[in-house]
Amino acid sequence: MTTSRRRTAHRPPASDPSSTPRRSSPSGKESTVDGSRTAGLASPTDLASPTDGSSIVGSSSVLDGSPPTGSASTAVLRPTAVLHPAAPVPGSLLGATPYATESAEAYEATGGYTVAVTPDELLRHLDACGLRGRGGAGFPAAVKLRTVREQGRQARRSGARGEHPTAGSGAPVVVANGEEGEPGSVKDRWLLRARPHLVLDGLVHAAAITGAERGYVYLSDPVAAERVRRALAEREPPLPVEVVETAPAYVAGEETAVVRRIDGGPALPTAKPPRPFERGVGGLPTLVANVETLARVAIVAARPDLRETIAHTTLVTLSGGTAPPVLTEVPYGVPLRTLADSHGTWAPEGALMGGLFGGLVDARALDLPLEPGALAAAGTALGCGAIRFLAPGTCPVGAVGDAVGHLAAESARQCGVCVSGTAAIDDALARLAAGTAAADTVERLHRWARGLPGRGACGLLDAAAGLAGSLLRAFPGHVRAHLDAPCPLCRDTADVREPHRPNRSPRLTVPVPAVTAPAPTAPAPTPPTPTPSTPTAPADPTAAVLEGTS
Repeated sequence: MTTSRRRTAHRPPASDPSSTPRRSSPSGKESTVDGSRTAGLASPTDLASPTDGSSIVGSSSVLDGSPPTGSASTAVLRPTAVLHPAAPVPGSLLGATPYATESAEAYEATGGYTVAVTPDELLRHLDACGLRGRGGAGFPAAVKLRTVREQGRQARRSGARGEHPTAGSGAPVVVANGEEGEPGSVKDRWLLRARPHLVLDGLVHAAAITGAERGYVYLSDPVAAERVRRALAEREPPLPVEVVETAPAYVAGEETAVVRRIDGGPALPTAKPPRPFERGVGGLPTLVANVETLARVAIVAARPDLRETIAHTTLVTLSGGTAPPVLTEVPYGVPLRTLADSHGTWAPEGALMGGLFGGLVDARALDLPLEPGALAAAGTALGCGAIRFLAPGTCPVGAVGDAVGHLAAESARQCGVCVSGTAAIDDALARLAAGTAAADTVERLHRWARGLPGRGACGLLDAAAGLAGSLLRAFPGHVRAHLDAPCPLCRDTADVREPHRPNRSPRLTVPVPAVTAPAPTAPAPTPPTPTPSTPTAPADPTAAVLEGTS
């Protein structure tokens, strides 16, 4: 399939979008999952090293949380480290060698591709432990699997009767969704690079539950695509699995955009209904599941005795401040403040939660446990598990401005209310940061935060409006102060938050941990010996650090 072209939004003049007709949009609700456990996490200086004898990516100055050199926009180029909990957790998704791609042989040696339960038994285990999707909405995995299975059965019955022959005459389709549109999240791309067999194993189990006869791995990361194709060649799955690549974009991982792209169209959301479980790829009932969700399904299938642990732990990407980004796995119930300390951001002002969808929380909310129900009750969300801490001295107005600016640039431009709404919020926040906002700016932000959610075809407009509303709730004093005078913190970072730039997210972006590819099975050809007339260039000291990052 051809790769779709990424769309970049051109900012229209800011306008009040409140009067735009409302469009229907689905909304998901998080249910409380009991997670009273806490975790002991290693400190940033206790980062696990690869077990293959090589040194960890980066240097001690990069990994110990010390301030970086250079501007704020260059700090994001430092590598992301994989942090193991102080006490190893059985069934951890981090694996034994997080900096090297796991081979089929190594995966099978640790119990991978094990069929310990039947598909029906696995579905009951997933029901009992309450495993929720890790893509952002947190929908119960068992419910989603069961719904696709039943839709498939109904479709086959309809096809047998001659009803809807093009939409219901075949088996369901399963899709591993690895398109990670959140700039602060790396877990899905890391899983596909480091543990592709774990994801493929989960996809096979999902196919067995739903009765699917075709599978897809959907992603935008070329490195991950190469590792997945290598894994498919190492061990052929029992059903055909195709790798479909797309251009990276915030909306490209939305489930209807996934279906549209696999069917040969652009990776843009479509109107709902129908939803993919009703009519997805090729008109067939389709399961679109996040790759971390599928990885957890695979471990429950092999070790049903670990189902509670697997369902109540989650991968998180921690970033912000001067500490290097961290990918780690924690149980539900860990206080957000503990995660901040583990990351190396002490006494943060607050945090951007759940990628760009959970909004902003202040320092008081850092005593909340990392648990979907508790976070939802407090007006925020776990989302994709990306948490960006606001280090002391960080302006929350500027932080939210960065996030909304990124969303405005990433708009699919299919809904007028999204284009005008995100642009209006972005413009208002940029003027607040510059100290040039009008007196009614705060009132307009309040109105947009209340009136815009639910009006777009996907969640992008909801995220922008939610970010604005969370800023007004969590930091009203900071917002009022920006009306009185320019903010020195915003002024100092104006180079990375300049209004009207197409993409203002360099400080939001987290690089994927470097993952070394497995050695080829055949000996590599011997490189030619350099001649005296062809001097050898000196080694680039940053090459090893940046290899495999994005």
